[in-house]
Amino acid sequence: MTPPASPSTVPLHPELLRITERIRQRSAATRQAYLAMVDSARRPGAYRAGMGCANMAHAFAAMPASDKLVLNQERQPNLGVVTAYNDMLSAHQPYEHYPERIRAAARALGATAQVAGGVPAMCDGITQGEDGMELSLFSRDVIALATAVALSHNVFDAALCLGVCDKIVPGLFMGALQFGHLPVIFVPAGPMTSGLSNDAKAKVRQEYAQGKVGREALLASEQAAYHGAGTCTFYGTANSNQMLMEIMGLHLPGSSFVNPGTPLRDALTDAAVQRAVAMGQPGQKHSGMGHWVNEQVIVNGLVGLLATGGSTNHTLHLVAMARAAGILIDWDDFAELSACVPLLARVYPNGQADVNHFHAAGGMGFLMRELLDAGLLHEDVDTILGPGLRAWTREPWLDGGRLAWRDVPAVSADLDVLRPAAQPFSADGGLRLLQGNLGRAVVKVSAVKPAHRVVRAPALVFTDQKQLDVRFKAGELERDFIAVVREQGPRANGMPELHKLTPVLGVLQDRGFHVALLTDGRMSGASGKVPAAIHLSPEALDGGPIARIEEGDMVTLNCDTGELRLEVDDATLAARTPRLSAAPADGQPAWLHHGRQVFALFRQNAAPAEQGASPLWPARH
Repeated sequence: MTPPASPSTVPLHPELLRITERIRQRSAATRQAYLAMVDSARRPGAYRAGMGCANMAHAFAAMPASDKLVLNQERQPNLGVVTAYNDMLSAHQPYEHYPERIRAAARALGATAQVAGGVPAMCDGITQGEDGMELSLFSRDVIALATAVALSHNVFDAALCLGVCDKIVPGLFMGALQFGHLPVIFVPAGPMTSGLSNDAKAKVRQEYAQGKVGREALLASEQAAYHGAGTCTFYGTANSNQMLMEIMGLHLPGSSFVNPGTPLRDALTDAAVQRAVAMGQPGQKHSGMGHWVNEQVIVNGLVGLLATGGSTNHTLHLVAMARAAGILIDWDDFAELSACVPLLARVYPNGQADVNHFHAAGGMGFLMRELLDAGLLHEDVDTILGPGLRAWTREPWLDGGRLAWRDVPAVSADLDVLRPAAQPFSADGGLRLLQGNLGRAVVKVSAVKPAHRVVRAPALVFTDQKQLDVRFKAGELERDFIAVVREQGPRANGMPELHKLTPVLGVLQDRGFHVALLTDGRMSGASGKVPAAIHLSPEALDGGPIARIEEGDMVTLNCDTGELRLEVDDATLAARTPRLSAAPADGQPAWLHHGRQVFALFRQNAAPAEQGASPLWPARH
């Protein structure tokens, strides 16, 4: 591979240093315990060395004789592949043939590779507004558990994680960190080519919500937008995942947004295998993923999320991912970094472009160079290429059929999509912390026009997003209001995304009404132009004041000052009985179906939203 570029001498931004040090101090005990666990699992030679003969025979029984010979010699690494392949998710369909390609690339280097295990991968785009969406958030933790099961056989010297979408990458990341003694590379599959523009698609959705077009027109629009293999092209959680893996140094440089089925995509996959083989050589042990993913790397991920206007879902996922490595971050860290990190990208829903346009304008290499040169990324971190992040300012290309890297262009190819740090779209990252007598919530304002960022209006209370749609169709919402949608937190029903609210609230805002959303649930990773105070904590089922809001109460949601206030005095609020609708004493509503009942243990043990909403680390940290 091309050697990394020379390191920068730019001083780091003082706020970046201050917040990183605060996280380090906050995490000292948990990080030390995590690293002790990682180091206790390390071995000097091949991890299969010394296994019992029956164990070895079971592990490699189905492998070709030539592979068995290599494995028995214990001189070359064996790679474990954890795959989230299924052919229902467009983003994951390209992974069908990755295992055979990975095995061939490993054999060409004298090594071996096996599919260690598969993990589930559900699509939020399919389950939005449906019962299955209540399994979505906790599928992340199931994936973490499944990743741990896959790697538990302890016959691997390095691992490759194949995953793209919303909960899949965070789950793979969390599970792989429990085997942090291993070097781990995340292998992307790339976005689908551009179809119907995201803006045009959104307009048809709004027209359908108003009854102006029928289901046939809506379906035609959606199928023109989601039309082939690869990640959906808007900048939601899936593509935010890809950005994170690259800016954290866990993807090969420039590999996140190369389309599937192309020669460059195949070459990058082969190169990932080559790197994994190099890192997994017995006797030359790499420090492993657990040591790479330190406080600086987590902060780099935060910066990337803010600089690109990434998914609000990562105010949950990135918290849980960090905790899996013993690192404790909270929404203060997000908000304070947001105040000093400029917004450098506008990709739908924060703009008209999609991720293919972002990639063509300069992509991740341009973004990371600008952030490094502005002192807004920690450059001296460990990565899958070794020390230093400067190599990620280069882009891959095929030079006569051979994979190579070159410097990204000095100038953005489209200033409407990607800008230099000296000419940002806004001076801050657009993610704000809201707090007041209702608790703490987050709001993403990068797509919210300044005129809509302050809403003071009466509350209309719902316990289901479908209730709001019914009242809209009945003509009852032609007014200013703040939609309070409660009992949507992780303990209540698994914290489903409330994406179905977006078209309705967008229509009302376009009609001139002052509207906003307040919820202990989630919005889509593509949350957009309507101010939405989400992830409110504590949630209604955990004693949160949101359970005491009554219809008609005045609520102030001020994205500029960070104020979230219910205009009811403390004594009156305390005297009210919480209004909860869906919880018998045993926490098992009779209406559970579509698999929701099997997640009761997860709901009962979920951490609060600001702690990542994970049942895997509810109290350890």
